[in-house]
Amino acid sequence: MLLADEVNRASPRTQSALLEAMEERQVSADGTTYPLPEPFFVVATQNPHEQLGTFALPESQLDRFLMRVTLGYPDSAHERELLRGGERRELLSHVAPALSAAAVLRVQRAVRGVHVAEALLDYAQALIARTRERSDLKLGLSPRAGQGLLRAAQAWAYLAARPAALPEDLQAVLPAVVAHRLERRDPAGGGDGDEVAREVIRAVPVPT
Repeated sequence: MLLADEVNRASPRTQSALLEAMEERQVSADGTTYPLPEPFFVVATQNPHEQLGTFALPESQLDRFLMRVTLGYPDSAHERELLRGGERRELLSHVAPALSAAAVLRVQRAVRGVHVAEALLDYAQALIARTRERSDLKLGLSPRAGQGLLRAAQAWAYLAARPAALPEDLQAVLPAVVAHRLERRDPAGGGDGDEVAREVIRAVPVPT
């Protein structure tokens, strides 16, 4: 796992190197290419775009992140715990692995085995098409976004111990999967990517 902290403070050249790692599962240095191990995935944080010293990630790189999760501020109880806790970095040395690399690969294979019916594919395509039809959005969802949406729905169903993905699985993961990919042409139009995702869910009928 690669943790890219404050990724939008990295220069465009550094972001380009990260793009190669995410897309091609390899890195290049001094003309030599090094394959990355499996499993490999990237978790990144970013600062608000309005802060000085940030570089907006291009759409091509944003599209390679499966999900965007907004944390916000901690609630009062958890903030009090953080204030009392002292140096949090010291806790890292006591953190035990939850899964081995081999176990992660087994879970990934199991997720890919969750059944996706043709009717669910129709529903996913209808959700994607709806974003491409909207003139108020800069771009609709890409085929890569559609693949990520289905894989995330399979994972959601797997966590619920169900052998097949359902429409509600797509609805549950859609905001996190598409929020960073959808941007209004007019920022004054109101609502962020999460709100656009909810609008799309309301606009597309659920298959029966």
